[in-house]
Amino acid sequence: MKLLAFDTSTETLSIAASAGAGAPALEYTGPGGALASAALIPEIEALLARAGLALGELDAIAFGRGPGSFTGLRTAAAVAQGLGFGTGVPVLAVDTLLAVAEEARAASGENRIVALLDARMDEVYFAAYEYQDGAWTTRQPPALGRPESVDLPPGWALAGNVFALHGERLPTGGARIAVLPTAGALLRLAPRLLAGTGSHPAAEALPLYIRDKVAQTTEERAADRARKDLLLGKSTVEPR
Repeated sequence: MKLLAFDTSTETLSIAASAGAGAPALEYTGPGGALASAALIPEIEALLARAGLALGELDAIAFGRGPGSFTGLRTAAAVAQGLGFGTGVPVLAVDTLLAVAEEARAASGENRIVALLDARMDEVYFAAYEYQDGAWTTRQPPALGRPESVDLPPGWALAGNVFALHGERLPTGGARIAVLPTAGALLRLAPRLLAGTGSHPAAEALPLYIRDKVAQTTEERAADRARKDLLLGKSTVEPR
């Protein structure tokens, strides 16, 4: 299956492409945030060229629809819509928290994941997913709340990018897997989503917003800059 995937929901830009037929996936990772809007299309073009793919050949375009950075989600949705309109290729709008769960499963082997992403303003996005028989089932849909409001059932793991910021306020008792929603995870999710008619016409490829507030105060922007320094880093798996 020939696929393109990208995620701009965090401070990391992630793009991946697969030419199908056993060909290895090609991936690009770079600075996201405000830089994603300028870099996304050129890097997509470069990655597709490396993979020997034309946009019109793709079976689907997958993107991380949120929750996450408002600017990043708008960027990803706009690019996915534009590419979909221009080529007629189906678009997959995938929950970023599901991509977190899939990346955590690939990194650790855990199959019951409470996925978390930093939501700023002293809050986190969270959702719970269980992996069985090659497919993910949503046990709790994406929500927004304080770190203390996250529930961790026995035998489940936490995964995401929030541990440096909120580790002491999150529940204990399970593995903690530091990962981001990656385009590679979107590629792995895409075939089953396509088989389950999870694709959309380009016009219906919309972001998933959980919080309505977009504007930040000066204090919130300063806190966000400090937060970015903590969030940048490689994926790691902490012991139980």
